[in-house]
This record gives sequence, C-alpha cells and structure tokens, in this order.
Amino acid sequence: MQSDRSLASPSIPPRCKSVVMCHLDYCDGLDLYILEGANPGFLYQVEAFDPEDTSRNIPLHYFLIFHSVNFSMSANGTLFSTTEFDFEAGHKSFHLVAGVRDSQGLEASTTLHVNIVNVNDEIPRFTSPARVYTISEELVSGTIVANITAEDPDDKGFTGFLLYSITTPNRYFVINQLTGTIQVAHRLDRDAGELRQNPSISLEVLVKDRPSGGQENRMQITFIVEDINDNPAMCTKTTFSIMVPEREAKGTLLLDLNKFCFDDDSKAPNNQFNFTTPSGVGSSGRFSQDPAGSGKIVLIGDLDYENSSNLAAGNKYTMIIQVQDVAPPYYKNNIHIYICTKPENEFPLAFDRPSYVFEVSELRPARTRVGLVHATDKDFPQSSIMYSISMGGASLQYPNIFWINPQTGELQLVTKADYETTPIYILRIQATNVEDSSSVTVTVNILGENDEKPICTPNSYFLAIPMDLKVGTNIQNFKLTCTDLDSSPRSFRYSMGPGNINSHFTFSPNAGSNVTSLLLATRFDCASGLDKIWDYKLLVYITDDNLLSGRKKAQAHVETGTVTLSISVIPHPTTAVTTTARPRVIYQVRRKNVYSPSAWYVPFVITLGSILLLGLLGSLFVLLAKAIHRHCPRKTGKPKKLPVKKGEMKTTKPEVLVETIQMNSVFDGEAIDPVTGAVYEFNSNTGARKWKDPSTQMPRWKEPDPRGTAPSRAVAGEEAGPPRSTGERDGLSGKAPAEDAPIPETRMAAQAPQRAETQPSRATPKLHLGIQQ
Repeated sequence: MQSDRSLASPSIPPRCKSVVMCHLDYCDGLDLYILEGANPGFLYQVEAFDPEDTSRNIPLHYFLIFHSVNFSMSANGTLFSTTEFDFEAGHKSFHLVAGVRDSQGLEASTTLHVNIVNVNDEIPRFTSPARVYTISEELVSGTIVANITAEDPDDKGFTGFLLYSITTPNRYFVINQLTGTIQVAHRLDRDAGELRQNPSISLEVLVKDRPSGGQENRMQITFIVEDINDNPAMCTKTTFSIMVPEREAKGTLLLDLNKFCFDDDSKAPNNQFNFTTPSGVGSSGRFSQDPAGSGKIVLIGDLDYENSSNLAAGNKYTMIIQVQDVAPPYYKNNIHIYICTKPENEFPLAFDRPSYVFEVSELRPARTRVGLVHATDKDFPQSSIMYSISMGGASLQYPNIFWINPQTGELQLVTKADYETTPIYILRIQATNVEDSSSVTVTVNILGENDEKPICTPNSYFLAIPMDLKVGTNIQNFKLTCTDLDSSPRSFRYSMGPGNINSHFTFSPNAGSNVTSLLLATRFDCASGLDKIWDYKLLVYITDDNLLSGRKKAQAHVETGTVTLSISVIPHPTTAVTTTARPRVIYQVRRKNVYSPSAWYVPFVITLGSILLLGLLGSLFVLLAKAIHRHCPRKTGKPKKLPVKKGEMKTTKPEVLVETIQMNSVFDGEAIDPVTGAVYEFNSNTGARKWKDPSTQMPRWKEPDPRGTAPSRAVAGEEAGPPRSTGERDGLSGKAPAEDAPIPETRMAAQAPQRAETQPSRATPKLHLGIQQ
C-alpha cells in the first residue's frame, strides 16, 4: 500500500511473495518518498504471503530488522515516521530493512529506501556584508556602486535562481535583477537639490527565489554621496567700475569682492576660496588688498585730479584680481576692476546770461534758428555739456514747437509758430554735464505777420435777379461779412475776378469795411446784343492790404481770400414788384440724411403712404372739379374794357409805405458810391450809411418806359416822389441831421394803380433809391 504523504511512488507490488526455505525467504526492495517538513505518521503498509499460514488465516508478524529512531513498524506491517524531516539538515534518504515471520518461525525480509523530497520552505539569505556605501558625486551613468549577493538554502549552490529588485522609488540607481549589481542611473549632484541638504540615499533591496510566489527577503542599504571640488569660485559680476572722488581719504574701502563671489560646492574646503594680489596699469601705489587674500580693495594713494602723474594716467586705473579655490584642482576666475577719479565740483555749471530773449517771425519755417544758449563749467572746461528743454514750448498741435541741439545749445523751430494762438513762449533750458546741472529761462517772442487769409460769410451763394433791375440796387440785400485774425476790419479791399462780364456787378463799399453789399453797377443790354450771358459766376477777391501805402504794400505780405457767387439773370420777369425785406437773422440748418440698409422698411412705408395719399388727393380733385362744373354758371360774353385816358394814368400817384428804423449812428468807414461818385460813411457792424457832405444831391437819370411811352423821372424833392415824413428827413436835398442823432433808414414799396376793375395797370412806379443821410 502507498503512503498518502509521498510526493511520488513507483509501482509497488501489493504483496511480496515469500518463498519458504530452510533458512530464508526473500522479497525485492521498494523506494518511498516523503516531503520534508511533513508531520510524523503513516508511510506505507507492507504485505507478505505465506502459503500455510495465509490459508489458515494465521497472521504474519512484521518488524524492522535494524532499529531506527526516525521510523517504526507495527506488527501488522504498517510503517510510520516518528520525526519531522528537514532536507537542508542532512536528512535526504534512509535505508530500512523490513522483516516478516510466520508461525513456524520462518522469516523473510525486504529493503525499503525512504527518500526525503526537498520543499521550497527557506527564505533567501543575503550574503553581502556591507549595508552602507560611500560614493562620490558626478559618477558616470552605468558605474557599479554596489554588488548585492544572496543564497537560497533550498537550492544551495544555485544562485542563478534568485531575482533582485529595488522597492524604494528613486531616480539615481538601478539593480540588475539577475546579478544584484547596483549601477548609477542619473547624475549625482551633491551641490544641488535634495542631495545638498541630505546626501544619504536609502534603498530597500528585495530578493525572491521565483518570479511569483515563493520565498523572498528584504534588506536596507544606504548610499552616502561625498562632495568633490567640481565647482570653481564664481562672481555675480566679473567687471566693476568705480567712481572715486579725487579727495577721497586714504584707507577708504572701495570694493568688497566677498559680497559678489561664491562657491557652489557643499562642504569645506571645497566651497572655500581666496583672492590673489591685484595687478594692473596704474594701480600700484594707489590701491591694495587689505588684508591679503580678503578681496577688500582699499585706497592707499593720492587721486588728485590735477596731479601730473594722475593726468598722465588719464585719471583712470585698471586692476586684475583672481578668485581661486583653496582645494585642488584650484579653479580660478579673473575679475576686472576699473577705477575712475571723479573731480570735485568747485565751480557750478552756469550759463553766460541770466536769461535769454529771442524773436522769431511766425512765417519762419521749421528748422529756423531761433537763438543760441551757452553754459560753461570752470571746474572742468573740457567736460561735455548736454542741453535740453525741461519746460515750455507746447502748442495745441505739438507737445513742443522748439528743439534744442543737445551738443551746441542752438534753439530751432520744429514747426511754424502762430502769433494768433500763442504770441510768447517761455522755455526752461537745462544744461547738464557729468558733475552738475543748471537751468535758464528763455523767452521767445513770436512776431506777428499777415499770414491769415480773409474768411467771408457766405463763402458761396446763388442769386437770381430780373433783367430790368435798376442800377445801384442791392441785389437781394446780399451782404458779405469778412473776418481776418491778423488784420483790422478796415483793411479789406474787394475786387471782382473772372466772370464779371461787362462789369455789371460791384461791391459797395469796395474797401475799408468788413461788411459790403453786392450792387448792380450797369444795366443789362440785351436789345443791342451786348449782353448774351444770363448765368454769371463771379469770383470775388478779398485782400487785406487796404490800410497799406504803396511802398509798404510792395514789401508787406498780403493774403487774399475768395468768394464764389452764382447769379442768374431772369429775362422779362412776370412781375416787377420790388420789395425790400426787413433786416433779419437767417439761420441755415443743414441736415444730412443717411440711409441705413437695416431700416429698409422706412422707404417702403413712405413710398406706400405717398401712393395712397396721391390717390386720395386725385380722387378729391376729381370730385371738386365735378362740383364746380355743376354749380358755377357759364360765361355769356366777354366783359367790356373801360376806357382809361393815358394822361390820367401818368398823373396817378403811387401808394408809398414808409418804414423808419432807428440805426446806430457810429460810422467807422468811408467809401465812394459807384453810381454817383460821392463819398459816404458807413457803419461796419450794421451797414448803415450817410453822405459825408450834407449838401450832396442824388443825380437825376432817365429810365425808359417799359410800355414804350415817353421817359419820365422821379426826382428827389418833387411831387412825384414818395411822401415825406413830418420832420422832412426823408429827402436827400433837405437839411442834414446832426451827426450825433440816430439816422433813420427809409424803406419804400410802391403799388401801381389799376386802370379798371378787370384790367390791372402795367405801369410800374419808378422809385428813386437814395441813401439816407
């Protein structure tokens, strides 16, 4: 019978046949297998056969021939283990001899080979003695820093069955899982990062006897990274420039290099450094390092700026000093020190004048020289002085209309100045050198020039007049009002340019006033063919040279403005009624309609509404015409004309409407009437006029009768003229009023009498348009 705890057993016969001999019965041997560590107990059942006793059911007696402390056998042939076996302790196999005895005392025996099967029940054991490793920083990747070894008691002598790994997360080391060698995987910089604070790296190494399952063991190892002198001494600045006053005391500390230099190595002496003895041109006897190697530069000599030896060196000195490590390999770096002597400011920087006054014409162009400022420093005449404008010079369009040459101090214009905007500029000029600065006030007076053109209102206008308009008539009461920023109101002169064909038009006054009226100078003559143009486009020139004499006019700068007038002459107008409008202020409101595509519905609604409105008005007109046709009686015949005598029509006096307006009596201009040639005075603000000579009389002239009758004239003072006022102040030939009294302006409108009830008279009363004195 086979044991239940055997790992593997060969095919064993169920019984061992015994042969009864006179001295011995014999059975073949048997191999048995037991797992190590198995509990003591049943191993195998031995069976034997005896022909005599078996047939009579007599039991056989079994026993071990050689006593064993590890095994025992019962009388019925059951083999037991009495101890727990350990393969690694040397219990690998046992040789047992089992015997059997029958009732006659005959015996037989067989051999039992008990083999102990090795089980993986032992953890691997580390055999490497070191637990702490000291390595240097900056090792090359792949460098072997440790070799971890272990063995498995279950497989003693077979180390290839063990697997190694590092369980601690790290970036510095890797381990070969078959050999256990640890290599550098990442740069080890002892002077930076976490290693500068803690140079120890602890790792946990795991060893296993199979990839999954099995036995494993762990061990803690530590790497200590040692610092090496791999960083040279460095400085944040390797070039220094120092300004030292010429009267600086000896022994003064000029520079401490320790504040700027350092060594990144983490431990002494690798992070320690010192300084070599300074050397350089001109530094000997003037500068030194005290104490030696400390990096502290002190002044030991004289730096008088005017000293001949110092002047020979240019008052500039150069020093070279080295910073080096105190530990091998003694890295070095050069430091350059430049020292310049600063002269003492014994004399201030000053301008040659306490203030400057310059003048420049407003007509001068850009880059025009305005003036020159100059400053000096007696303490250091060779020093370069820089000039700048610190305040003033701003205009409405430019932050500064002046520019100063920073080297020469020449003041120039950036753009044209405008006298009318700013007549005086006050500038603050600053001069600066390496030692000092100073300021001076510069006043620039802008000289006013005639650089503004006259501007007139309106600048363009359209007029329509009848062909038979009387000479001297103010055309549609048109007045031209002009202004000039740099000229007096009496400086304007008006002249006609191209377009005034046959000189039909003129301005009155034509000079000396900023307000003038457009008059008809000559009649239109279309009967003789002299006038063939009905549309006139006049170009009016307004010049501001009226107050200049002939000599001054040739030298002065004159500006001219222009106004465009379009005049349309209406031949044979249907009405001849001439009215004079009361003076009024006309406001012109200009609006511009802008169409937006998003408001498409607006023109649609307007168009639809207009169509509906036109349809409604058309229907109303049709209904109105029908109503008039039904109710109005038809004409029975032509009405008879009433005879009217020609003489009666001539002696009929026209009705005259006289309106008196009180005007300002201050007259500030003079002009010549283009029709009479007489001199009159006028008010430039209101346009009121009066004759300068009270005895001046209006001339008489003939006017052709439009009906072809004999010419007739209306003379001032006759009965044919308009009725006089109570004070007899309407006639030109009357007594002239006092100059201090207000001058009334008379406006007249005439209505022609009718010949009969059905026929209006064609006679148009001829009124004399005089100038009220």
